[in-house]
Amino acid sequence: MADVIREDRTVSPVAQTGVVLAGSLMIVLGVFQALQGLVALIDDDMFVVLPNYTFSLDITGWGWIHLVVGIAIAVTGVFLLSRSAIAGGVAIGLAAISAVANFLFIPFYPLWSMLVVALAVFVIWAIARSGIFDT
Repeated sequence: MADVIREDRTVSPVAQTGVVLAGSLMIVLGVFQALQGLVALIDDDMFVVLPNYTFSLDITGWGWIHLVVGIAIAVTGVFLLSRSAIAGGVAIGLAAISAVANFLFIPFYPLWSMLVVALAVFVIWAIARSGIFDT
């Protein structure tokens, strides 16, 4: 059998603290996204519904999507603070789902949706660069 050569790679302290920030951001953003979904379920008139939107889904449907994704993101953020590689993989997947969901939600709540998309991209970068997947 061939010998496996393993390089020890140094992870910058900025990237290591980035995963803590990413976990904290996921908790906060998950709670806010869940609250956004709850508002959409309770009060449909809070959001402006545009006519002729390609991805027209009832506000109640968007509310359920944001509520479920928000709760999952917040719970994953808690597990991410333990620096688990499994939580890192799930967090990257959920951040990508959150970014897509909020991108599709831009016509209803534009500034907040764009902010969440930007923060989701940062979360993905911070987790991928943190060295959490190195074993």
